[in-house]
Amino acid sequence: MAVTQIPTVGTALRTKPTGRIGLNVLASEWTKIRSVRSTYWTLLITAATTIGLSALVCAVFAAQYAHLSPQEKAGFDPASFSLIGGILAQLAIAVLGVMVITSEYASGMIRTTFSAVPQRLTVLAAKATVFTAVTLAVTTTACFVAFFIGQAILSTKGIGIGIGAPGALRTVVGTGLYLAVLGLLALGLGTLIRKTAGAITAMFGIIFVLPVIAQLLPSSMDVVQKYLPSNAGQAIINGGSHAANGPAMLAPWVGLGVFFLYAVVALGAAAFTLGRRDA
Repeated sequence: MAVTQIPTVGTALRTKPTGRIGLNVLASEWTKIRSVRSTYWTLLITAATTIGLSALVCAVFAAQYAHLSPQEKAGFDPASFSLIGGILAQLAIAVLGVMVITSEYASGMIRTTFSAVPQRLTVLAAKATVFTAVTLAVTTTACFVAFFIGQAILSTKGIGIGIGAPGALRTVVGTGLYLAVLGLLALGLGTLIRKTAGAITAMFGIIFVLPVIAQLLPSSMDVVQKYLPSNAGQAIINGGSHAANGPAMLAPWVGLGVFFLYAVVALGAAAFTLGRRDA
């Protein structure tokens, strides 16, 4: 009697068209990211920090504006100032980017994922795509809200600007892009390191510690500072300020491009090692 062999899940997926596999994996990653409670909390913290902290700082600045020196007033950039909450929002996005992949390694779910989808690069690409779409939607929306609230507060002192002011729209959109790229960098490092604590520590060092260490270098090496990941990426935010756009700062879109290259390198290294290590 002939025995009918039932194909495994991985075999069944391999027999489907490549495009269908990609759509299925995207749907799977979307289900994963929206079914985890920490995703909602992290994105909520990101939005609340970006909007709330920015509004608070703008209110304090407006209250003290009359006591500022002419130099401080001349160097004031309303657009980037109303998005200052994004500085702390970096941490939430970095944590989420890391946990998108490390949480599966910690729980062992990654073995199930790779058993169902043997094409590991497809899995990584799907995670990056879904995560970027979600992050970009949340951060950009939060940045627009923070901008309009901040400008409403600053306008009480006659120092607010509109979204059509030179550099304003670029700063708002650029902040959202910066946070999304930061998340991709965190996803790449999380895939490489596989441990949540280690990857978050690495991201913290890149964002906050590395720029401080670079300031201790001799003045002859000041050129290095503008190519550091966080400094390069934040040029898109601070580029509207004449004081910030000095020798130690790249042009806004150039800086964001350099920062994006860091994320590409991290994801490329992650893709290279992903297929050469056991799950």
